[in-house]
Amino acid sequence: MLKHCLAQRLSRWTKINFLCVLMTVLFPPLLFSCLQAAEQPPDAFAALRQHLVKDGFTREALNQCYENPRVVFETTAVGRFFLHQESTLNYGQFLTPESIQKARQYMAQQREWLDKAEAEYQVDKEIITAILLVETKLGTFVGRISTLNILSSMAALSDPDVREMLWQSLSDKTNMTREDYQKKADQKSRWAYAELTAFLTYVDREKIADPVDVPGSYAGAMGISQFMPSNILKLGVDGDKDGRINLFTHADAIFSVANYLRHYGWKPGISPADARKALFAYNHSTYYVDTLMQIFNALKPQP
Repeated sequence: MLKHCLAQRLSRWTKINFLCVLMTVLFPPLLFSCLQAAEQPPDAFAALRQHLVKDGFTREALNQCYENPRVVFETTAVGRFFLHQESTLNYGQFLTPESIQKARQYMAQQREWLDKAEAEYQVDKEIITAILLVETKLGTFVGRISTLNILSSMAALSDPDVREMLWQSLSDKTNMTREDYQKKADQKSRWAYAELTAFLTYVDREKIADPVDVPGSYAGAMGISQFMPSNILKLGVDGDKDGRINLFTHADAIFSVANYLRHYGWKPGISPADARKALFAYNHSTYYVDTLMQIFNALKPQP
């Protein structure tokens, strides 16, 4: 049966390449999209799926996930992990008067949930709002990449053939040596596999019908609060008490951020140094922490 499935996939792979050649001759503007399709190996996730089965996930459930034609290897998105530089991100956009005003308006709109979360977790509503502003512009941009696709793609880098395929697409775009690439790919694949298993556990627990529909960032972070799946399992909160943890709702995102910060040491009257430590746990970036502290100070009522 497995050999038959692989034969079918290889047959489809040959047809895709032929169609891409034909389409690019007839319609040159489609060249780029066809090349992206042609980059897809017959089954980039074959070894990954076997690993998941060994770790207790049922073959039937995995087939339902991975035989969906929308489940693909995210070459471009995964590549960002090897090209991304934190210092190049425009954190200044969140410190403009317009952004601070939007944050104040958000605090007014979500006053009920922010007040309840602050009272229950003893975490300032201004810092909760600051995080949501930087993470997703207060829920207006939660990412466009399938969380299943990105985590599966990163986890699949444990397969030497998949790793080589990605290297071929990156080698002329980075100063990274092949040795450094191999080390980072090994590290990222192990990390992503743990997050993928957490994601699959989460979608099963929450009875999400089609996991490929769950959007996220290029890192696999989800929802208005941009939690990684492992943190949803550990620190996600059902803020609106509807029986589900859905971080695409403001109530659950707000309560989950409050719970997260309390877990990492936030408390009333926290010192700036301890506040920075708690925020650094959310994102290991001094640029990120500096920005959050400035937003927090701008939103706090002046004495």
